[in-house]
Amino acid sequence: MSETLDAIDAKILDLIQKDASLSVADIADRVGLSSSPCWRRIKRLEEVGIIKGRVTLLERQSLGLGFEVMANVKLALPSKANLEAFETLVRKWPEVMECMTVTGAVDYIIRVTTTDMYAYDTFLREKLLGSELVSDVQSRIIINVAKRTTALPLGLVSDYVPAT
Repeated sequence: MSETLDAIDAKILDLIQKDASLSVADIADRVGLSSSPCWRRIKRLEEVGIIKGRVTLLERQSLGLGFEVMANVKLALPSKANLEAFETLVRKWPEVMECMTVTGAVDYIIRVTTTDMYAYDTFLREKLLGSELVSDVQSRIIINVAKRTTALPLGLVSDYVPAT
């Protein structure tokens, strides 16, 4: 799809990924189209799977979820069945915000959000280490986040350069 992503598509995507609440009329106005062609472009981007969904981002600390950990997880036996079983477990755990299979000394890196270190300790003991699949967990408490974005770098796949 990146070959057919023109500057208008990229501008639409840039606007939507920064503010999903924009109306089609607002988007159309900002990209220089009328509403109907803009709506058709958005629909096409959804149909081909570039737009996966639209969400509202919440401020976790305002909700009392200020404790965040990156945990390196090593499985006892990293077989295909165990990888699939672990991924099934992780999908059920609401504390896990992200789970990535990685190369190297560990099998996964997970990002966990909880209320405090005691809640994380409970999660670690009861869920992660409570699973016979896991042999080791190395936790890294996140002190400060210098950058976190959900916006993809569209300038890498289009001539369109988003405004900063």
